[in-house]
Amino acid sequence: MQRRTFLRALSTGLGAVAFSGAVWHDAAASVAAVSAGPSPYGPFGAPDANGMALPAGFTGRIVARTGRVVGGTLWHPAPDGGACFPDGTGWIYVSNSEVPLVGGASAIKFRADGSIDRAYRILSGTTLNCAGGATPWNTWLSCEEVFRGRVYETDPYGVRSAQPRPAMGRFKHEAAACDPDHRVVYLTEDESDGCFYRFTPTTWGDLSSGRLDVLCGAGGDAVEWRPVPDPGPAVLETQTRHQVSAARHFSGGEGCHYAGGICYFTAKGDRKVWAYDVARSTVTAVYDGGGTLDGVDNITGRPSGDLYVAEDGGNMEINIITPDGVVAPIMRLDGQAKSEITGPAFSPDGTRLYFSSQRGTSGETAGTGGITYEVRGPFRR
Repeated sequence: MQRRTFLRALSTGLGAVAFSGAVWHDAAASVAAVSAGPSPYGPFGAPDANGMALPAGFTGRIVARTGRVVGGTLWHPAPDGGACFPDGTGWIYVSNSEVPLVGGASAIKFRADGSIDRAYRILSGTTLNCAGGATPWNTWLSCEEVFRGRVYETDPYGVRSAQPRPAMGRFKHEAAACDPDHRVVYLTEDESDGCFYRFTPTTWGDLSSGRLDVLCGAGGDAVEWRPVPDPGPAVLETQTRHQVSAARHFSGGEGCHYAGGICYFTAKGDRKVWAYDVARSTVTAVYDGGGTLDGVDNITGRPSGDLYVAEDGGNMEINIITPDGVVAPIMRLDGQAKSEITGPAFSPDGTRLYFSSQRGTSGETAGTGGITYEVRGPFRR
């Protein structure tokens, strides 16, 4: 990618992040009640030919199916976490594969008109690649959700080879969210007693070395960070989540999204969307299960301050949580009760939302029925 394209994308992205965090800052501090309400996009229409129910003005399409060729590449099974990256006048969507031994990740390159240019693998030979996160320098962090899993830094543009980042910890990784304001990366852990971590690289932009901390309770909603003594314990040694006695635990850590001073993360077992406020050093729940959202999983956001949370099961919906405390579904997949929605990510211009149904209509646990979708419409910016 050309240097000026990268700088323009970076500047736009950081400005969007700062604005959306400011919108939510007071809400996170006061833990305003979030409750079911009307969607800002209106009610669903009838499901389309692909079983997708959308509000008026929105359209959907299938861009890839597991086991079928897309852009010259066989699309992977069990599509999971994803993100979009700018690419000249077009963009790229990357997607993890949550299967053992051959998981990895793939990328689809889109032209400016939304047509598919090509697809290719960006990571191979890894296992159970679940969620991850985009970096400000336009790489994709692909996380292994397995005992002593690793984070791999990959190149969405398919030029550089993927690199493991063991300094970011060996545990059952789920997602990552970069905080460019404080130059750290937040990490979730998908264990019933999982932790929330912060990685501070020695040099921002280089994740090969640094310090791993774990979030600890400090009374009430107050929290503090303490170093993890051994980020890479051997199999029979004490694992990271049990090394610091004061560590806060969350049941089934899932998605993670940073915006202007607040890191939002979901915990499926807790049925909550949590907010870590950097300035106030607090963790509070901005959603505690009292609405239409169930099975909280992957999460993303927009400069408007809207959060978008995918369901693992539930009604197979993506829900919006607005800064004024409304939670409402904005998309539903019918006939896929044995699947989960994964990898929500917006195109750089904010007009297209990509995501997958990990097991599709077949519900096969191996993910052989995976489907990757695009929804286009007047999303709030």
